[in-house]
Amino acid sequence: MHGFLASSIGVTCAAALALPLTPPAAAATARPVPTTEAGTTARPAPHEGTPDATIADRRAAEPYAPGSTQSLPLEPLTHHRATPSGPGAPEQGLTRRAVRHFSLVGIVWDDPEAELHGRVQVRTRAAGTRTWSGWQDVETHNADHAADRGTPENTSGRVRGATAPLWVGDSDGVELRVRSEPESAEADSAHDGTGARNLPAAPPLPSGLRLELVDPGDDAAADDVNDAAAGAAADGPRTAGLAGEASAANADLAFLGAAEIPALNRVETEREFFALNAGEPTERQQAKPYVGPRPSIVTRRGWGADEGLRERGFRYTKKVKAAFVHHTASGNNYRCSQAPSLIRSIYRYHVKSMGWRDIGYNFVIDKCGKIYEGRAGGVARPVLGAHTLGFNSNSTGIAVLGSYGAKKPSSAAVRAVARLTAWKLGLYRVNPLGKTYLKSGGSNLYRKGKKVRLNAISGHRDGFRTECPGQKLYSELGSARSNAARYQGR
Repeated sequence: MHGFLASSIGVTCAAALALPLTPPAAAATARPVPTTEAGTTARPAPHEGTPDATIADRRAAEPYAPGSTQSLPLEPLTHHRATPSGPGAPEQGLTRRAVRHFSLVGIVWDDPEAELHGRVQVRTRAAGTRTWSGWQDVETHNADHAADRGTPENTSGRVRGATAPLWVGDSDGVELRVRSEPESAEADSAHDGTGARNLPAAPPLPSGLRLELVDPGDDAAADDVNDAAAGAAADGPRTAGLAGEASAANADLAFLGAAEIPALNRVETEREFFALNAGEPTERQQAKPYVGPRPSIVTRRGWGADEGLRERGFRYTKKVKAAFVHHTASGNNYRCSQAPSLIRSIYRYHVKSMGWRDIGYNFVIDKCGKIYEGRAGGVARPVLGAHTLGFNSNSTGIAVLGSYGAKKPSSAAVRAVARLTAWKLGLYRVNPLGKTYLKSGGSNLYRKGKKVRLNAISGHRDGFRTECPGQKLYSELGSARSNAARYQGR
């Protein structure tokens, strides 16, 4: 693989300069502001003249940009009958209001090391209706998906603390409440000796709390961009160059500008494997590769990534020794046809709201079993991700779209995890049933520098104390390992 990587980096740079690609949707890339990012396309205000209409509705008639983020600072809330608060428990949020269209929500705050202990709930209004959803919980995971500490991505000064994102579908109204609560384990064990519970004081909420409302942009706009508009955009040339760069990183697997990397059968995959590993010693090159057939993979261009959002260039680790499986904790209320929009939303949330250089995962899988390229840099290469704090080096991160704490993942999604890991780990001669050692970069389970023995296919919780990838998905990893080994011909 080393020879392949070294030679291909040159190919990537040269091809990126010559690649005549039309860039994805030309969304504005300025840092989120309290109203919205700049745009050029007007959209009617929701429900003007209805009982729900407010001044915010009139503001919603301002120019709208498909592919944008509204960032709204939270406000102190008065006592709320639906959420009784303990003595002195801080509570912030936003009262019911109309906003510009969005499909995904999340909460961010200033200090990425600060933790939000409490409950975040949101309710939204379906676009073009007066129908409000019930209250939905937003998962308040803290710092478990992130770049390793001390890396340039982690120390850029742009990184923020954040909740998991939640997909709510096309919406134009929102209400939010964030209530600080003591950690449940502490609360349950605290008593005053009389049998009454003596709840510890609720910790303060992190500073700088903001609600992020992400609009993924329309699929049509993501597929094709008006050449004149792209040329007039200040960031157009840069976006076009980054689109070429991302596509060229897969030039050994698909034609430039491809929306999908096609599947290969076993014979074709083995032939590709030997081509990619031509620089290996002869005895290793002649050994049976045990690599699973390459599955079809939707490229970043295929799901409509706005390459102008991410940082230029790629970051690689030495090899891939393990795969960490995640869930996105973004809810299961999406159709498979909406998966590209959901991925674009998570990508924008990771980069614009959380301050990462790109989407954190190396691959994404939807509940219908379709596989998507995540972080740019080439699907066959050891791209350094930001998926498992402490263990991003020499690993790859695979996220299944949805929440799988209580809901069982589809058989198609679990099968896709097996097929993807059989191929990806096989490229680096890794047995999916085997164990490996990774050096910890520091997590809440392992100190920095400790060599940790892990399954070649592990769950996020194996490297970091977290609920991810949800118990129902985690319990399927044994099946994924067995099937991946079978796909490798073991």
